[in-house]
Amino acid sequence: MKKIEIDLAEVRAGSRYPAPFHLTGMNKLRRRLGRAAGLSQFGVNRLELQPGAWSGQRHWHTRNDEFVMVLSGEVVLITGAGEEVLKAGDCAGFRAGDADGHHLVNRSEALSVVLEVGTAHADDECDYPDIDMVGTPKGYARRDGTPY
Repeated sequence: MKKIEIDLAEVRAGSRYPAPFHLTGMNKLRRRLGRAAGLSQFGVNRLELQPGAWSGQRHWHTRNDEFVMVLSGEVVLITGAGEEVLKAGDCAGFRAGDADGHHLVNRSEALSVVLEVGTAHADDECDYPDIDMVGTPKGYARRDGTPY
């Protein structure tokens, strides 16, 4: 059977960021749909953001492209260029290597659901322009290389 049972897919709740950066992502849930299908070249997640939750810290990837589509509710897309409201049916894409960091914030009073799709390069690194943090294949570190 190829149908993915969404409610049975692996769930990643909350945030994996080190303290104190994890706090803004505590009210989120990612259902790992790509993994449930056995995909290895790109990831697909169903992201559920409770009111006030962030998708993650504002970031950009060195190797991985990302695409998001709002399935229900609305979120605010925040980049270095400013803010845009995305509603159900709206999409956005982020090219690997584009240093304009991004993230989604649910400022509404209702649950927002977003489909996330991204490539899965094992050697991808991630930069967090608003905070002293980078993500590497070995984990999170400060900009000077000191691990969290």
